[in-house]
Amino acid sequence: MKLNLKGALAALVVVTAPMALAGCGVNQIPAKQETAKAKWADVQAAYQRRADLIPNLVATVQGAAIQERTVLIGVTEARAKATGVTITADNLTDPAAFQRFQQAQDQLSGALGRLLAVSENYPTLQSNQQFLLLQSELEGTENRINIARRDYNDAVRDYNTTLRVLPTSLWAATFYRSAKPMTPFGATEAAQSAPQVQFNFNGAPAAGPNGPPAGPPPGSAPPSPAPANAQ
Repeated sequence: MKLNLKGALAALVVVTAPMALAGCGVNQIPAKQETAKAKWADVQAAYQRRADLIPNLVATVQGAAIQERTVLIGVTEARAKATGVTITADNLTDPAAFQRFQQAQDQLSGALGRLLAVSENYPTLQSNQQFLLLQSELEGTENRINIARRDYNDAVRDYNTTLRVLPTSLWAATFYRSAKPMTPFGATEAAQSAPQVQFNFNGAPAAGPNGPPAGPPPGSAPPSPAPANAQ
């Protein structure tokens, strides 16, 4: 009888121990880690969508604004750098690698902003349906990137907090010693904003990305000098 009682108690411990551990949050760390990795996959997909749009955008602008060679080359080079700096889900705990990735993407965002600002000076682009479609898709993609980065940051913050607070910090120090904090995005507000494009159908000069108007539209006559004051 005693043996049967001991056996029953042992079986009860085997059955209830995992349930007790689960109730204490032992499974939260891997679960939240996988959620953060899934959100990172969404970020990568959004960035890839932007990279896929750029060649057609550059080709369309080049056809109407070949003289903007410096800007076009800048976008192409920034895209090559951004697609060349990759980071996997396993590298999300490496702040240095994450920073290199983030900087490359931010540089591409800046180059795209300059390209779209310059394109406002070209009437043929303002009426080009292919360009307008690409510009609209790019703006939508930038919004997707912002949402994906926000969701990723939320998942990372939740996961990192789980590693630090009780009782889950106990499991991090025992069962999940290899679990390390992940790196969130820390991009500036400007870098996270979608390019603001306002087409000037009245032919007025477009504002430069960081300053005063970029000048009169190509092919337009220079402004007449102000009349001299009468003596």
